[in-house]
Amino acid sequence: MAILDWSQCPAVERVPGKVSGAWVLRGTRMPVAAIFENLESGASLDDVLTWYEGLDRRQVQSVIEFAARSLDLAPTGP
Repeated sequence: MAILDWSQCPAVERVPGKVSGAWVLRGTRMPVAAIFENLESGASLDDVLTWYEGLDRRQVQSVIEFAARSLDLAPTGP
């Protein structure tokens, strides 16, 4: 599994002491991991936006697109 370099994604931030230093959507306390956990569990983007009030659709889409692009560029197996 590829490890993403979230420091290259302008839509997220990591602040020591904020949500235990997890990567979060910039300006929020929403962990990036929670977005992907919900999507993996079958939730839609609209579900996530409804469940977590105050999220910006473009910001969440930007995070998803960054992950997709990063995975497309990740080296394949040995």
